[in-house]
Amino acid sequence: MKMSDVIERFLLDMLESESDITLKRNELASRFSCAPSQINYVIDTRFTGQRGYIVESRRGGGGFIRIKRVEVSGSNYLMHVVNSIGSHISFDSVHAMLVNMFQADVITRRELMLMESVLNDRAIPFNRPQSDEYRALVFKNMLMSLV
Repeated sequence: MKMSDVIERFLLDMLESESDITLKRNELASRFSCAPSQINYVIDTRFTGQRGYIVESRRGGGGFIRIKRVEVSGSNYLMHVVNSIGSHISFDSVHAMLVNMFQADVITRRELMLMESVLNDRAIPFNRPQSDEYRALVFKNMLMSLV
């Protein structure tokens, strides 16, 4: 198992028992015998708004990292996702968001499959960056229709 996966699993286990966690970057790096940049990488790539997390980070001697799982359901969850999309989105990000929504019982498997079929790279007739702009616009509109 990769170090990034080990760190992610550790943080996820902590989040299962607490609604939010506050950590010291250097202490976490020492625990896993890795550079603080490895901790940054895990948090930046695996604990994003698109995946349902809010991260607050302060650097320096008194610095910390606070990770909180967004606890919303139904239309509030969908609005959180819509607000986290931005003006561009890749299909990989769409897929991650849809899987999270499905696992949270916000959308059905059928809705997941339909949205993926419309938003995948084969279905969008543009090259990047236009395809990512178009995908964001269509994805937001699809989600708004579910609110």
